[in-house]
Amino acid sequence: MAQVRVTVDGVVYADDVEPRTLLVHYLRERLGKTGTLVGCDTSNCGACTVHLNGQSVKSCSVLAVQVDGAEVTTIEGIARDGKLHPVQEAFNECHALQCGYCTPGMIMQSIDLLGDNPDPNEQEVREGIEGNLCRCTGYQNIVRAVQSAAEKMKPGAQADVQSPVSVAGGGD
Repeated sequence: MAQVRVTVDGVVYADDVEPRTLLVHYLRERLGKTGTLVGCDTSNCGACTVHLNGQSVKSCSVLAVQVDGAEVTTIEGIARDGKLHPVQEAFNECHALQCGYCTPGMIMQSIDLLGDNPDPNEQEVREGIEGNLCRCTGYQNIVRAVQSAAEKMKPGAQADVQSPVSVAGGGD
């Protein structure tokens, strides 16, 4: 067993872990952070994306012992004072999900993208999320959500996310 001391979503944890334990399993099984999903266990899908010291990583490719002394943020830790993060709001408002399985990882990757590029064009959004797979959508609403969140996060921007465009057959 190895000792790990890590801050997750602002709370410090000290645990003994098997050296081979993946971060995704530590987060889900030990800490109950089940919003971090296991999709492929091969780092191909991005469902397990979290922030490690402010940068997005696929937690199925990181050992829990490697985060000793680090700060990890999961999807559960990005809302503040009961208010969703602007990217979460945009995903909701722009209908940027279907089954929702990829959504936590996609949101975490999008936040990292917007930290690096606060005003991405469509191609830059698509390139920025290319390591996160969505098997349900054509990515169009995800791209719109990221760009909407970018607008919302600009200094002096209005608090509302852009209204989604109606889709034929949407059943409103």
